[in-house]
Amino acid sequence: MTKSAEKTQPPESQLQSFASLCVTAISVLFVFTFVLQNFVIPSASMASTILVGDHDIVDRVSLAPASPWARIVPYRELRRGEPVVFYKPILEQDGSEDILVKRVVGVPGDRIHLRGGVLYVNGVAQHEPYATMPTAANYNPYRDDFPLISPAKDPNVTAAWSLELPQHIDGADLIVPPDSYFMMGDNRTNSLDSRYWGFVQRKNLIGRPLFIYWSIDTPEENGEPTLAEQASVFFRHLTHFASDTRWRRTFQIVR
Repeated sequence: MTKSAEKTQPPESQLQSFASLCVTAISVLFVFTFVLQNFVIPSASMASTILVGDHDIVDRVSLAPASPWARIVPYRELRRGEPVVFYKPILEQDGSEDILVKRVVGVPGDRIHLRGGVLYVNGVAQHEPYATMPTAANYNPYRDDFPLISPAKDPNVTAAWSLELPQHIDGADLIVPPDSYFMMGDNRTNSLDSRYWGFVQRKNLIGRPLFIYWSIDTPEENGEPTLAEQASVFFRHLTHFASDTRWRRTFQIVR
């Protein structure tokens, strides 16, 4: 385009500017509704891989049910050893769905058990440098030698899982059924996971955490926080943003 043509080109009107802004806003809204999702870590069950106060971006697309109308999307099945965000398989007392993040330790068909806190999958001890191992001081026979001990021995086991668990045991192993996954937190001695409430079905999966875009020192939630507690945390973050932000965790990949 010549300089003379550039000079005669009419400037963008206010309506065109507004339309362009709307297109940008709609595109961003689409991405964060159907492709990516923000997820804030509320508990220490995945420490030290993911900490309380980590703000993660979650990929919602690759684990979604494949569609013949969108072949360009890289759909794939969940892999053993991956962290994943999902809906808890049991409803809370108020009927709401709790969203959790754990690591997949068993995929359909796997035979799993723990001995002394060490995870065995299909008879092979797993190398898990990210997992917290029990000590003599905090050893729990149900949790650390799963599924050797009756679930009735642990008060944290749900009634439904206590009844269902024996149906999936073969010898010393728990067998993961089709379209289901067995989840455990990396903080194995402080994680209420599939050992306590059972398998997570394929339909409950939300997505895979990709990276941490912001991390700030935050107290762990104990139950549903009150409005006053939420306001207190917000004010703390506002006034101590620089000092409480864990800058080294910014844009850290979740593995």
